[in-house]
Amino acid sequence: MTTAAVVRDPALPEAVTIYEVGPRDGLQNESAIVMLDDKAEFIGRLVAAGLPIVEATSFVHPKWVPQLADAAELVAKLPLDGPTPLPVLVPNERGLDRALEAGCSHIAIFGSATETFAQKNLNASLDSQFAMFEPVVSRARDAGLDVRAYVSMCFGDPWEGEVPIDQVVTTGKRLLDLGATQLSIGDTIGVGTAAHVGALIDAFGAAGVGVDRLAMHFHDTYGQALANAYAALQHGITTFDASAGGLGGCPYAESATGNLATEDLVWMLTGLGIEHGVDLEALVRTSVWMSGVLGKEPASAVVRALGSQAD
Repeated sequence: MTTAAVVRDPALPEAVTIYEVGPRDGLQNESAIVMLDDKAEFIGRLVAAGLPIVEATSFVHPKWVPQLADAAELVAKLPLDGPTPLPVLVPNERGLDRALEAGCSHIAIFGSATETFAQKNLNASLDSQFAMFEPVVSRARDAGLDVRAYVSMCFGDPWEGEVPIDQVVTTGKRLLDLGATQLSIGDTIGVGTAAHVGALIDAFGAAGVGVDRLAMHFHDTYGQALANAYAALQHGITTFDASAGGLGGCPYAESATGNLATEDLVWMLTGLGIEHGVDLEALVRTSVWMSGVLGKEPASAVVRALGSQAD
């Protein structure tokens, strides 16, 4: 298989963590229903390929995300006590109850940096979402669970336009103050640019939130995801969300296209000499397989380039 040439930049981090979101954020926006056994195999393949964290599913009401209606059945098939964390997204206390019943030890909540998206996605206001999340985070931490917080619409909102940086920072800090251990900053509709990424990370730093508590979650709507990831690396970010094959989007934001493809990120990191621990060949084979399951071509440029070599 063709490999990337390595040129190490000592100004960049030596290693990063890739937070794989394909089984949850990737599949939730796919119209073709993926069978339970295929989801379990997908997760197993991703773990075997060396992804250090694989977000498995979401305990959301099946009315809102039918693709993930089998969350409890899927989690029952997974090695929750294994070395690879398999987080689940929980939208509210009922979702937390289901996660606890299933034996999950890592959860995530999903907040909004804008009023309109909060109303449409959470049925809450920008301010009242924190009251909804507070008992979820509190109960989860009391039960010994790790809690991650996503904050969406951090760079732009399809209804409100550009989102003020201070509004994003205020929202993110409030989610962290509830007790979340990490904040994933989402470019939900993919409008972010490299300079904007740097300015937002710097603003969090000025507000006392270090890069060790931040992750970046990019979408490739305007082809900027890798450039934005590189800008984040330059500002010290070491955790990146990515989706195998570039699967996913956002079911609540019609203009959003796929997530940053894990393979494309791995290729770039490899070329930069940054450790990531992922077996690219195994990952490409996994995405080629999932493309067959879904009956569609992968969005990842690296998968398209290397897929035939991985057969």
